[in-house]
Amino acid sequence: MFQIEEPRYPKNPLFQLGFRPFFIVAFLFAAIAITLWSLLYFTDYTLPSNGYYASSIWHAHEMIFGYGLAVVTGFLLTAEKNWTGIQTLYGKPLMGLLGLWLLARFLPFALDQHRLWIVAIIDNLFILSLTLASAYPIIKAKQWQHSVFPSKLLLLLIANILFYLGLLNIWAEALHYGLYAGFYLLLALIFTMGRRIIPFFIEKGVGLDFKPKNWRWLDRTSLWLFLAFSLSEIILPYHALGYLLAALLFVLHGIRLIGWYHPKIWEKSLLWSLYLGYLWIVFGFLLKLLSYFFAFSPFLSLHSFAYGGVGLITISMMARVSLGHTGRNVFQPPKILTLIFITLSVGALVRVILPLFFNSFYTVWIALSQGLWVMSFILLSIIYVPILFKPRVDGRSG
Repeated sequence: MFQIEEPRYPKNPLFQLGFRPFFIVAFLFAAIAITLWSLLYFTDYTLPSNGYYASSIWHAHEMIFGYGLAVVTGFLLTAEKNWTGIQTLYGKPLMGLLGLWLLARFLPFALDQHRLWIVAIIDNLFILSLTLASAYPIIKAKQWQHSVFPSKLLLLLIANILFYLGLLNIWAEALHYGLYAGFYLLLALIFTMGRRIIPFFIEKGVGLDFKPKNWRWLDRTSLWLFLAFSLSEIILPYHALGYLLAALLFVLHGIRLIGWYHPKIWEKSLLWSLYLGYLWIVFGFLLKLLSYFFAFSPFLSLHSFAYGGVGLITISMMARVSLGHTGRNVFQPPKILTLIFITLSVGALVRVILPLFFNSFYTVWIALSQGLWVMSFILLSIIYVPILFKPRVDGRSG
């Protein structure tokens, strides 16, 4: 499936490079999945496998392994071609990979609990295929410095297998292990991609002689501390060690943000959205620490990581990559992006901050944040889906 020949691109640009189909489904799925989650949360509607597949578990899994991996797939199958000079998936193999992703998203609404094993096979086959597709150009080009990406995809495959072992009632505890391992692996991928692209985009975007600071000691220390934090949260949730590690990570990633800062980032939506997204992740570590001293929901720190952090970073990254790889000017993005990023940022504030002070209105904040998320991605889809269906404006393939 993943034998890649000399490019003979299909005439339809949609399957010429991975970012096109997978960013489209990420945009649309982000809006559809949260609309469905709102339906599941506020009504009596349930999945056909209710009792086995609780709606809250479906929501968590699909935002990690559905939306999150769609973004990662689009990014890696595009970036690895640039890094290695080796052609990544296109044409029918890319269509096949997309088909596996789509089936895994649709089938939970069509199958009962006795057939969930079909979803498990297809979903894990998607991640396995993606891992092989990601590893191929790196191995062929012998660029081992990029091997961190297929390695983390392989770990995500293991996490997803654990999740389904729990879901199928083969090993009950594995559902928790797989879900949280998947989430923190996705966050680790965001850290890895963010470490590469955010300072680069800031350096190019501010239009001045400014080089964001990166420190090797900070990279290594934060990597190992985040690994320890993730293992602590998976194996020993609510242990004092997790709160201590969160405090250290708050300081380290805060230092990283200081090293990347330039006041001109606030003049450009494609810069401040990335920076603010990373700030939400840093704030998530602070919330985790504060939850040790104050009685508020641990899900607030998780949603600071996920809604504010992963949400803002991925939406901004997709907006920029889509412009650059369709030959458009990344320094003159659509003006509506400012509104989109502000809407999503307000949604994160509603989901994470307001429950700290007005917890009696918790369900109101849930509903409002869901609506703001959906609105952001609908607006983004209106602007970007037509762009991703069209050929590059410079006449090149890809």
